[in-house]
Amino acid sequence: METVKFTQMKDGDREDYDFLTKHETEYAAGTAERLLVAMVELDKSLSGYQITRLGHSLQAATKAWNAGADIDWVVSALLHDIGDIFAPYNHDEYAAAILRPFVREQCSWVVEKHGDFQLLYYGEHVGANPNKRDAYRNSPYFDDCAEFCERWDQSSFDPAYETKPLDFFAPMVHEVFARKSYDPAVIRKDERVALKDESVAAQRAAH
Repeated sequence: METVKFTQMKDGDREDYDFLTKHETEYAAGTAERLLVAMVELDKSLSGYQITRLGHSLQAATKAWNAGADIDWVVSALLHDIGDIFAPYNHDEYAAAILRPFVREQCSWVVEKHGDFQLLYYGEHVGANPNKRDAYRNSPYFDDCAEFCERWDQSSFDPAYETKPLDFFAPMVHEVFARKSYDPAVIRKDERVALKDESVAAQRAAH
């Protein structure tokens, strides 16, 4: 069998959908590699900063790594702006949709809302509400998003900062996207993990 038999989905049978499931599973297994390729494409997106969008993403992820953050935070920091390529007006939602099945809810929520939180730093200069983030004051992840933006996002445009290459983070991306999607043990709804761990950071700095 090389293709399904139907031309309308309602006409498919078990054989057709078993066949498609196999193909979809094989394709999904390549998600991490496609994302890494897309990261390189970020260099063709929004320009004008002192570093490229890829450089910004790598710098944010490097700062997360240096802070002792866990793998969910590091990969989320790396991919938080990946939506800039295809969704410049809702890049945060786009990135969160990619991450949501594979990382802690805390992290995907922060990525989804970080665009609104970032307005704190420049909203007044572009005619936007710098306090738009206040709409999320009741979220258990409000402080996490504020810290994410302060420590890793708004501050990661420095061409002099020593940033790790994409190859360094590639194994982490593969590990995260090899997880079972929407696994409750991964999503860990309503659970918070600190963005920094000084003991882990010290261990990483020693190597």
